[in-house]
Order: sequence, then C-alpha cells, then structure tokens
Amino acid sequence: MARIIAIANQKGGVGKTTTAVNLAAGLARTPKKVLLIDLDPQGNATMGSGVDKRELEASICDVLLGEVAATDAVVRTAEDFDLLPGNIDLTAAEIQLMEHDGREQRLKQALVDVVQAYDYVLIDCPPALSLLTLNALTAADAVIVPMQCEYYALEGISALLETIEAIRQRLNPKLEIEGVLRTMFDVRNNLANAVSAELTQHFGDKVFRTIVPRNVRLAEAPSHGQSIVGYDKGSRGGIAYLGLAGEVIRRQRERDQAAKAVPAPEVAA
Repeated sequence: MARIIAIANQKGGVGKTTTAVNLAAGLARTPKKVLLIDLDPQGNATMGSGVDKRELEASICDVLLGEVAATDAVVRTAEDFDLLPGNIDLTAAEIQLMEHDGREQRLKQALVDVVQAYDYVLIDCPPALSLLTLNALTAADAVIVPMQCEYYALEGISALLETIEAIRQRLNPKLEIEGVLRTMFDVRNNLANAVSAELTQHFGDKVFRTIVPRNVRLAEAPSHGQSIVGYDKGSRGGIAYLGLAGEVIRRQRERDQAAKAVPAPEVAA
C-alpha cells in the first residue's frame, strides 16, 4: 500500500511544485514506485515532468469528475515515475465539484484502485486552501510543508496547521505532518537562520534535516522538462532532493519497524 503524501502550503512561491517533482524523481532513483499527482491548475508539475499540459488525452480533472479511471489517465515520465497530469481544466472541475455530495472525498475514492501499484503517491497542491487542496488532504496519509524561512511564512503555516487539524477531526483522522522542509535557503541571511531555529524549536524532529538552498541549476531544470535529479543531480539542489528522498524513506522504515514492535493484543480464551 502506497504512502500518500500531499505537498501543501497555501502561500505561493515556496517550492511546492519543485519539491513534488524532485522528490518524485529522487524516490524513483532509489528505486521506489512513485506516482505524482498534479492537482494545481497551473500544471507546472506536469510541465516540469516533461509532459505537455496542453496535449493531454486525459487528466486528473477527468478523474475527479468520474469521466476517466485514474489508471487510464496515468502517464509514464522519462524519469521513471508515473504522473497523473493536470492543467487549467482543474479550475472548472473545482466549480463542478461544488455541487456534488462528498466532494472532498473524490480524489480519495479515485485512488482506491491505483495505490496498490505504488510505494509513494505525491500530490502537488495548489497555493490555496481550496476544494482541490481539501481533496488532497483528505486522501493523504501525511503532509510535507515546504516553506521559506521568512517572517510571513511563519504566519502562513499557522493557518495551514489549523486546516490540517480541522480535516483530521472531520474527514481524515490519520492525517499527520510528514515534515517541514526549508526551501530557497540562504545561510548568509540572518532572518532565515532565525526563522529556521524557531521552526526547529517548535516542530522538533518534524523539520527535515535536508535544507534546499537557492540554486541556479534547480531553477533551470523545469525549463528543460526535467527534475534537478535528471538535469544535474550533482548540483547543490540535486544533492538536497536526493537527501530528502532518503529522509522520507528512512522515516517510513522507522514507522514500519515501530509498527512491527507493537505486540498483538491477546485474545481471551
């Protein structure tokens, strides 16, 4: 059974799509079976995976509306992970879904027949606490929160945590925070270092050890339709995202070992 991880932060420009694409590519190199879902109407994760969002035969939009099975919309990328592509049609899909009962559950229901084939399913969420994001968080086991270490980011993460708690109570009791990822980090910036320290103090081991630096090669990769792992894995950005993939796998291994260590309940005679 796949571990489903939503990559979410309602603040834009923090590296959600960059993280989604590069983590998918990094996990696929380990090798793990990975599905990336582009749930952002901008379709940047689709383009960054080397798939043209303007020439899709089927997309996650069709899946959410029940017009196509998820397995029929999956596209294989050149970097050995699968993609459920997205584009601007998702905006119309979100409006149509507002009229449906159980609208927050549509993605979860659509993935039932798909998750068995993968080790990880990653969901790139739009930069808003919208119905699409609610679908992602309802379907997910956990959330990765990418954020820049700046003042306004701390305020934004509070709103996201409140949303996660509300979804945990109403729709998805198993939802947890996989980790907080520091992105676009500049060690020369005193504020960035101060915010990083505050994050570590507040979230403890939920903060990934991996720090994604500002890196020109990382910014160049999407224009070539590649992840940084495929474009220049030896760059600082490539090394960071391969390290993040390793951390995600290690945390899963620790969860599995902890689960095995829990003794089975005794059955009364």
